[in-house]
Amino acid sequence: MQRRRRRSAVLALGLAASLLVPTSVAPSPAAAATPGSKKVIVQLFEWNWTSVANECTTVLGPKGYGYVQVSPPQEHVTGNPWWLAYQPVSYRIESRKGTRAQFQSMVNTCHTAGVKVIVDAVVNHMSGQDNGGTGWAGTTYGHYNYPGNYGSQDFHYCGRNGNNDIVNYNDRYEVQNCELVNLADLKTESDYVRTKLAGYLNDLLSLGVDGFRLDASKHMPAADIAAIKSKLSRSAYIVQEVIWGAGEPIQPTEYTGNGDVHEFRYGKDLARMFNSERLAYLKNFGESWGYLPGGQAVVFTDNHDTQRDGGVLTYRDRGEYALANAFMLAWPYGTPAVMSSFTYSNRDQGPPSDAGNRTLNTTCYSGWECEHRWRVIANMVAFNNATQGAAVANWYDNGWQHIAFSRAGKGYLTINDEDFAITGRSYYTGLPAGRYCDVIHGDFSNGSCSGPVITVDGSGWFAANVNAHDAVAIHVGAKLP
Repeated sequence: MQRRRRRSAVLALGLAASLLVPTSVAPSPAAAATPGSKKVIVQLFEWNWTSVANECTTVLGPKGYGYVQVSPPQEHVTGNPWWLAYQPVSYRIESRKGTRAQFQSMVNTCHTAGVKVIVDAVVNHMSGQDNGGTGWAGTTYGHYNYPGNYGSQDFHYCGRNGNNDIVNYNDRYEVQNCELVNLADLKTESDYVRTKLAGYLNDLLSLGVDGFRLDASKHMPAADIAAIKSKLSRSAYIVQEVIWGAGEPIQPTEYTGNGDVHEFRYGKDLARMFNSERLAYLKNFGESWGYLPGGQAVVFTDNHDTQRDGGVLTYRDRGEYALANAFMLAWPYGTPAVMSSFTYSNRDQGPPSDAGNRTLNTTCYSGWECEHRWRVIANMVAFNNATQGAAVANWYDNGWQHIAFSRAGKGYLTINDEDFAITGRSYYTGLPAGRYCDVIHGDFSNGSCSGPVITVDGSGWFAANVNAHDAVAIHVGAKLP
């Protein structure tokens, strides 16, 4: 029988007060950036280019984020909803997030800060406007007519369901030849279309982009994506959006030959463990759960779609969300992607914008959530960097909601998601003796810690009390002199 745990609003609010404060940052990104491999991706959802550039310099570089994923940069339909960025009308780098020059400047600035840039690339379809219109940068278009790019011959017309829309996800042909919510579906088997799409991606590569998140990859055969990839002017990191569906004919494993793939089951299962089952079950979390090979999976607690669809933890879950991200950043399966949201009250709501729907600069208040700055999340990025390549060791659990494990010789995390404090216990870390900053509650900078200090003895043990719905994390990159 599973124990249904009591959710405590008071405890959650207490955790929010201690863990969710914005983390401090050092003034010099070059000096403060964590050395070694940096793999963590942060999705700055719908941020404008000026704000992304500033964030790379002031936060992402200093905190050790390896990649920033930016929203689609091409010209799109007009309006306010967030999804308009996913309705291209041309491949001009001109959108409500900024101009081509601002985009170029952003890429250069992020590179200077040691952060690589991934573009969310919409290559499966064009717009979903039946009557066409005028795009953000002034381009006139029709549903199946995009002057200079595509005409009616370049789209699929599956002739099903009365409106060409996908209805049956158990039909491979329908999923890859019908329209996703009325979005004009490109004929990606056509060499002309492939060349046009590669031209757009190559233009972004010419601006210094390091990789692409290929939106709606499931709606294109893996071979079509491979053919487009073969036309790229240079190598680029690729991650494909392929949502797993039980029993469906199209599976994420089909796409691993092209690059990494999003593992959508991860966030839902992680939420289930935190919300209604047992953290103890996470002992073998990853491939043994039927997931993609860890070396080709990109994982996340939530992204811009799943946080609106439900079944995952989001910024609204405050302390529980912070703990889930701490686990993700400490656990070695997959490449972790951190979400950074704007707050919303309805599913379609767009980002904070001016009267002309131009995205406002991000200030991390007034509608921007900035989860990637929360202390526990931002500081666990350095934990991830410091523990690269180290296996899980010294696993402990109490059978329920208290777990602990080390990343052999490099880091240690214990999470207590019980409704009561864990007191009077010691933890075996396997870490070198010394004093370590508890990066869950304090910032490590210039050899000092702004929060609690954990002392590991000569045998690799430390003693600590862990409050309800709280955690302790230490790693060799935050060891005090």
